[in-house]
Amino acid sequence: MALNRNGVLFGVEGLRKDYVMGEVTVSALRGIDLCIYRGELLTIVGPSGSGKSTLLNIIGGIDTPTAGKVFFEDQDLTGFTLHQLTLYRRHHIGFVFQFYNLIPNLTARENVEMATEISPRPLDPDRALELVGLSDRRDHFPSQLSGGEQQRLAIARAVAKQPEILLCDEPTGALDYSTGKIVLALLRNVNRKTGTTVVIITHNAAVGGMADRAVRIKDGGVAEIVANEKPLEPDQIEW
Repeated sequence: MALNRNGVLFGVEGLRKDYVMGEVTVSALRGIDLCIYRGELLTIVGPSGSGKSTLLNIIGGIDTPTAGKVFFEDQDLTGFTLHQLTLYRRHHIGFVFQFYNLIPNLTARENVEMATEISPRPLDPDRALELVGLSDRRDHFPSQLSGGEQQRLAIARAVAKQPEILLCDEPTGALDYSTGKIVLALLRNVNRKTGTTVVIITHNAAVGGMADRAVRIKDGGVAEIVANEKPLEPDQIEW
C-alpha cells in the first residue's frame, strides 16, 4: 500500500524484520504500513514480543529492515550507509529509554551538554533543564537524583538536540504510578511547547488515551489505529 506523504515526517511501507536463529527464522515485523505525522504525539502499544521496540529501532536508525521501505521526510533510509544512519540519528532523532542511560560521573548539566555537542542546532542546556523542571538540580550527579528526576534529565538531554522526532521506549517502565504520570505529562508538554513529534512505545494500553493517535501492534503487524479527537491529559489516565 502506497502511503500519502502529505504532512508525514516518517513512514514505513511493507516493513518486515526477520531474525535468523540457527535454523529458525523469527519474524518480528510482518509487512507494516504506518505514517507518523509532523508534530503529533503517537503511542505504539503492544505486549512484549509484539514487535513494537523493533519498529522503534528501525525508525530511529538503530536497526535495519529485512524488507520494505523506510522514509524520513523525502529520504529513503533503506539505502543509507552506516555512516549516513549515524548522522541521521545524530541530527534528527532524540531517544529516551526505560533505564535512562545517563553518564554517572557527569552532572545533570554536563549530561545535557554532551548531547548539544553533536547537534547542529542545539538548545541551551540550561533551557533544556528548565523545560523539565531541573534547573535547581543542574550540578547534581545522576546518583543524587530520584528515578523520576533521572528520567526527566534523560528527556532534557534528548530535547536539547532539538530533534524532529523524540522516540521513547517504555519511558515509565521503571517508575512508580505517580512518577510515571509526571513523566508522561512532561512528554505531552514537550510536544505542545516545542512542536517536537513524540512517539511513545508502551505495553500500557491506557497511555494511548493521551495520544493524538494510538497504534496497537500485535504479532508483528498493525492491529488497530485509533485517532483521539480529544486526547486525555496524562492526569486523567488510569491504569
